[in-house]
Amino acid sequence: MTESAAVPAARQPNERLLSLIREAGCSNAGLARRVNVCAAERGLDFRYDKTSVARWIRGQRPRGRAPEVIAEALGRKLGRAVTLQEIGMGGSRQPPSAVGLTFAPGLTEALEEARELWRADAARPQPGGHTGAAGTNGAAVAPGAMVEPSRDWLIARIDDSVAAAAGTGRVGASDVEAVVATTAALIELDRRWGAGHVRPVLAHYLNGVVAGLLTGSYRESVGRRLFAAAARLTELAGYMAVDTGQPGLAQRYYIQALRLSQAAGDRGFGGYVLAAGMSHLAAQLGSPREVIQLARAAQEGTRGQVPPRAEALFLAAEARGHAQLGDREACRRVASPALAAMDRATGSRGEDPPWVAHYDSAYLADELAHCHRDLDQGAAAQQRASEALAGHPETRTRRRAIGLLVLATGKLQQAEVEHACQTAGEAGVLLTGLRSKRGTQYFADFNARLAPYQDTSHVKEFQERWRGAGAVLV
Repeated sequence: MTESAAVPAARQPNERLLSLIREAGCSNAGLARRVNVCAAERGLDFRYDKTSVARWIRGQRPRGRAPEVIAEALGRKLGRAVTLQEIGMGGSRQPPSAVGLTFAPGLTEALEEARELWRADAARPQPGGHTGAAGTNGAAVAPGAMVEPSRDWLIARIDDSVAAAAGTGRVGASDVEAVVATTAALIELDRRWGAGHVRPVLAHYLNGVVAGLLTGSYRESVGRRLFAAAARLTELAGYMAVDTGQPGLAQRYYIQALRLSQAAGDRGFGGYVLAAGMSHLAAQLGSPREVIQLARAAQEGTRGQVPPRAEALFLAAEARGHAQLGDREACRRVASPALAAMDRATGSRGEDPPWVAHYDSAYLADELAHCHRDLDQGAAAQQRASEALAGHPETRTRRRAIGLLVLATGKLQQAEVEHACQTAGEAGVLLTGLRSKRGTQYFADFNARLAPYQDTSHVKEFQERWRGAGAVLV
């Protein structure tokens, strides 16, 4: 069953747990404190409160080792052993189809949600060297499922404290720096070779290293930076899931990156996840209204808190949605301030946070080229795509390949069939050195647009060349 078809069963109140709480004479807040104490004795950092207990009573089953700790805490109060069945948590865990889809309200739940996603993803190798959590990596995904977490993010408060005193192992600034450096290395490898080569490494690093650091002990300042590093790496995992053709998995990673950014206290990066991650995924899936909603949520939730470079990115993401709807005026109305924001950003790169420092005029031109392509404005698409290609260095192999295909599409929209095929051929050469599902999808899209010109010699030669090579056309 695909994610879009999966309908979670309605939760039933946990009458067994409520009965035991009453028998123990505990308040919700009292039980939460006892659970946190028991967890600390086991080297776990739980931060449940009375609201968490209320959710359990309503039928939510906490993940990981939490149920057994709850049973132990109640057992101590009652003076006897308590089983998971007695507290109504002896059944199966949350189905794989729901893993990672929740923007958890509490920090403990957020950590459980992210770690379960990482664990499930790393545990199940897929054909072709890709990994994917069972039930989470199908091609079908509901873009609307990303809108609700964006609303949760808009109204959520930054976590009061993320310091952990009872975790296993001391985490210091150097540990965070190692995660940041690893992220930078993975980004460069991804840009050069495509996510198919490096995504499995990232999944195992999150599950094997980052998860362990988050369950360690750290002071407040280190904790905020650690959550920021984890959020950035989780967002990258979402991007790589897109590039390996796993939109359902990407959606889950983006939701968890959004929640981790909240723990980091970084509203700006949360906006980046919404606009650069979720909104772009919705665009790829052909859901323009969600594209616009997610991009606007990023703008609203970061107003006055991000530099012009980020403003340009958020506005350009919204423009993509208007272009997909065919609304030229709305697209122009949003693209204009995006260009103005990028002009203001000129010369301010040193002041930009790392997550947006890469977003330059070439990236913005790339976004606008996509808009013109979707609006069937071939000449303008060519102009913007050429600007983007002039600004993208050779190391951005995938980005250059995609830019060439957008340029080729612009030429095709102007009936420049021969030049379009030549340009797409250049992209094909770059793609043969990549493992990028996203790149091959762009190539396939261009090939489909050749249908009206099937009888021309240029198209026949182009398709025969790439069909014979067996490298790109699918």
